[in-house]
Amino acid sequence: MNLLFNALIFAYAGVGVVQTIGYWPTLKDLYYKKKKSANISSYAIWTFCSGITFLYAVFILPDLLFQAVSGVEFAACAAILLFSIRLKNAP
Repeated sequence: MNLLFNALIFAYAGVGVVQTIGYWPTLKDLYYKKKKSANISSYAIWTFCSGITFLYAVFILPDLLFQAVSGVEFAACAAILLFSIRLKNAP
């Protein structure tokens, strides 16, 4: 059982890393290439949901790994949303 528990911890951390890498192409398109590659409505929903998840992790579920993974996801979603809005409103 301990082996399964440790494997799940390692897998969850790995998913967090892969998930963060997955946001990079969109962030790069928006920030460096100024390419409108993200749907603002979708990322508004994702940012709201990941923000709630992060707050849950911080205030309800005291698990540092969960807090870190959900915090990075929230930051990535928020950055994509902000970059998309900024690019949309640019002259």
